Amino acid sequence: MMISPPPEPQDSPHPDAAGGRAHFLQVFLSQRSQMEALVSRRVGCRATAADLVQDLFLRFWRRPLVQVEELSTYLLRCAGNIAIDHLRSEGARVRSSEGWRPEQPDHHSCEPQAALEAGNDLRHVEAALRSLPERTRQIFLLNRIHGRKYAEIAKAMGLSQSAVEKHMMRALEACKASLREPPPPRTPGKAP
Repeated sequence: MMISPPPEPQDSPHPDAAGGRAHFLQVFLSQRSQMEALVSRRVGCRATAADLVQDLFLRFWRRPLVQVEELSTYLLRCAGNIAIDHLRSEGARVRSSEGWRPEQPDHHSCEPQAALEAGNDLRHVEAALRSLPERTRQIFLLNRIHGRKYAEIAKAMGLSQSAVEKHMMRALEACKASLREPPPPRTPGKAP
């Protein structure tokens, strides 16, 4: 990516501003590859480093020229500083986004085992629900899957709210029990 300087302002504050900008541009372009290498080592990404060095160029170009003894050294120091600033802002962004996520234990090493166990638990619960009386299963599904309130279910099924609560307690107890006990053996040749 070639950096081309923006057009010079018509009303330069200093008679030698154009000469100062030309000198700055010459030094910047001669130091650019070193600045990008420095920033890339710190941030770990060449594309990000190129963007940050370009931002550094624009910062200097938009403000009055700084009088420093050794411009090339100053630019390298500034490049190192923008890398540090970038890493700090990225760290703050990551910490901020992590604050919105619930903490999760690190189970990367046992994910397949956890998935297998969750699948087994689900099959146990499904088997327990299939073994419930039709009305109890229907009440459970209306509440837990369709989000209906006990009063709505009672009205729709012509039951008292206390009857709906008893059916729900029976269904929940069956689900809990299915997770504590091994499932009954399956009959060969019979699909679950």
